Amino acid sequence: MLRQRLQHFSSLPPQQQQRMLNRMETWEHLTPAQKDQARQLFYRMRQLPPDRQRMVHTAIRDLRSLPPGQREQIIDSNRFRGMFSPQERDIMRGATRLPLAPAENGRPEE
Repeated sequence: MLRQRLQHFSSLPPQQQQRMLNRMETWEHLTPAQKDQARQLFYRMRQLPPDRQRMVHTAIRDLRSLPPGQREQIIDSNRFRGMFSPQERDIMRGATRLPLAPAENGRPEE
């Protein structure tokens, strides 16, 4: 199984390999509480229908490019209250508070 994983990893483009390595490095440095929170958020996100997962994921990506105070304002805005359920906004809030790996374009990844 490990050989298969290594072969799969080796077959990926260099950018995707680096993204995976960045995520593993970030995960290694999270506290146990942050890891638990990330697992819970991932589980909650997977409970959403696929179209809602995509919308929440996109919102998280966009929110992470903003300063923390502005993120909160947007999550609590009337616009987001109309677009997202309280559960979805709670997932966003939790995800934007976790220290995550930077993306290739300099923006954090979820």
